[in-house]
Amino acid sequence: MAKALPLRSEIDSKYKWQVEDIYESWDKWETDYRNVVINLKKFADFKGNLNDGKTLLECLQLRDELAEKLGKVFTFTSLKRDEDTSNTEHQNYYQKAESLYSQAMTATSFITPEILSLGEEKVTKLMEQEPKLKFYDFYLENILREAPHTLSIEEERLLSLSQELNNGPASVFGMFNNADIQFPLVTDENGEKVELSHGRYVKFLMSKDRRVRKEAFEAMYSTYEKFKNTLAANYSARIKGDIFYAKARKHNNSLDAALFPDNIPEAVYYNVVDTINKHIKSLHRYVSLKKKMLGLDKLHMYDVYTPLASNISMDIPYEEAKKMVLKGCEKLGDEYTSIMKKGLEEGWVDVYENKGKRSGAYSSGSYGTKPYILLNYDDTLNSTSTLAHELGHSIHSYLSQKNQPFTYSRYNIFAAEVASTVNEALLNDYLMKTNNDKEKRFYIINQYLEAIRGTVFRQSMFAEFELKAHELVEEGNPVTAEALQQLWIALNEKYFGPDAVIDEPISMEWARIPHFYRSYYVFKYVTGFSAATSIAEDILQDKPNAIENYMSFLKGGGSDYAMNLLKNAGVDMTEPDPIEKTIDVFNRLMDELEELI
Repeated sequence: MAKALPLRSEIDSKYKWQVEDIYESWDKWETDYRNVVINLKKFADFKGNLNDGKTLLECLQLRDELAEKLGKVFTFTSLKRDEDTSNTEHQNYYQKAESLYSQAMTATSFITPEILSLGEEKVTKLMEQEPKLKFYDFYLENILREAPHTLSIEEERLLSLSQELNNGPASVFGMFNNADIQFPLVTDENGEKVELSHGRYVKFLMSKDRRVRKEAFEAMYSTYEKFKNTLAANYSARIKGDIFYAKARKHNNSLDAALFPDNIPEAVYYNVVDTINKHIKSLHRYVSLKKKMLGLDKLHMYDVYTPLASNISMDIPYEEAKKMVLKGCEKLGDEYTSIMKKGLEEGWVDVYENKGKRSGAYSSGSYGTKPYILLNYDDTLNSTSTLAHELGHSIHSYLSQKNQPFTYSRYNIFAAEVASTVNEALLNDYLMKTNNDKEKRFYIINQYLEAIRGTVFRQSMFAEFELKAHELVEEGNPVTAEALQQLWIALNEKYFGPDAVIDEPISMEWARIPHFYRSYYVFKYVTGFSAATSIAEDILQDKPNAIENYMSFLKGGGSDYAMNLLKNAGVDMTEPDPIEKTIDVFNRLMDELEELI
C-alpha cells in the first residue's frame, strides 16, 4: 500500500523555507498591501505631466518604490499558496495580491507611452535639466528603442484591442490539448488497460517493453491525426497573427519582431540552426550508438526515449545531495560557495513533498527577500541535479540584488537559464570524476547525453520548424496539415539520420507542442544551455579570468542587455563557438560511454 504524503505540519522545520523572514504575520503583510493601494493613487497626478525632468524622476522613483514593495507582497502570498495549495486562506491572499498587481500595471501603464511621445531629444534635455535622471539612462534607452515601432495613439489603441484576438489560437490549443482531447487505452507491461495521457506518454516511451512504447506512440499520434486540419488552421492563424503585428510595427519580419524586446539580433537565431546543422552527424552518431546498445536493427521514433541504463539507479539522500552540489561547484570559488552554503542552511529551500504542495521545482523571490527554492526532493540523481539547477537561479538572483539597485536587478529571460545550467554541468563533471563504479558512471553519462539531445538538438529542430513555418506564410504559401507534416518528417530525417526509422505517425508531433504558441521561444533553451556549457568548460579548464568574468555576469543583473553581459563573460552567441563547445562535450560523453560498454 502506498504511503500517504505527510501533512505540512509534519515536515521538520529545517527542511522548510523561512518565508516568515518576509513578513512575520499577515498583519505586517496587510500594512504593505494597504501602503501600495494608497500610493498607487499618486500616479494620477503624474499622468500627462512627464515632460518635466523633476516630475519624470519623481514618477520613476515612486514606481520603483512601490514595485519593490509589491514584489514582496506578491512573493509572500505566492510562496504561502504553493506550500499547501489546499489552504483556502492562502489562496484568497494570493488572489488579493494578484488583483493588486493588475491594478498597479493599469495605474502605471501611461509611463512608457508618455516617454516614447517625448522622443530621444526631449529625454536627453530632461536628463540635462535633472541630473539624477541619469540613473535611469539605460531604462530610458531601452524604452526609446521602441520608437520606430510605435504607432499613433489611435493605431496603438486598435492594436491593443486586437491583442486578445491574437491570443485566440493559443487559447484554443490550450483548451483542446488540456481539456477536450481524449486518448485511447493502452495495454501496459502488466497487461492492464490504462488510459493514455500527456503525463503517462513519456513514461510509456521509457518502458523496457517495446510493444508498450509502439502502442503508446501510435495511439498518441493517431489521436492528433483525427484533428490535423483544425490544428493546422489554428497554428496557421497564430503565424498570421505574428506576421500581422510584425508588419504593423514595421519590423523586418516576424523573427525580428519576436527578438526585438530582448534586443537579440537575428544572427543569433540563425547561428543556432546553422551550427547544429553543421554538426548534425554528432546526433546521428548518438542514434547509432543507442541503436547498438539497445540491440536494435533500426531505431524507431518510439525507441528514442528508451533509457540505456534502465536497470540502474542512484539513491541520494538530501543531505548527501547538498554535499555533492557544494563539491561540484567548488571550482567557482569561495564567494560563490559561501553563498550556496548560506542558502542551504538559512531557509532558502523547501525540500520535501507534503500534502497539497505544488509539484515541480522553481526559484522565486523578490528584491530584498531570500531567493527561495521549492523542491519535491525524492532521493534521485534527477532531484540532485534539480537542486543544483535551482541554486544556480537563486544565487544569480542573490548576486544581482546585492550588486544592482532595484531598477536593474532583474535579469533577462535570455540569460536566465545560464547560471542554473552551469551548476548542472559542474555537478555532472564532479560526479563523473569521483564515481569509479562502472554502472553509476554509465547512468550519469546517459542522463547528461539525454539532456544535451533534448535541450540542444531537439529544441534546435523545433526552432528550425518555427522558422520554416513562418517563412511559408511570409512567402505567401498556404500552411496546410500536409505541408506541416512534410516539413516535420523532413526535419526528423535530417536530425536523426540513416540509422533511424522516421515512422509516419511522428508527422503529427508538431501538433502537440505548446511552445509553438510562444513564437520563436524554444531557441533560448539552446542558447542558454550552450552559453552555460561554454562557461563551465572554461572554468573546468582553468581559463584565465573565467571565474571572474562569470561572477561579473551574475552580478550584472539587468544592468545591460543579456547579449552584452554574456559577451563580457566570454560568450558570444552570434558565433558558433559556444554551441560547438557543447557538441564537443556531447562527443566526449559518447567516447566515454563506448569505453564503458
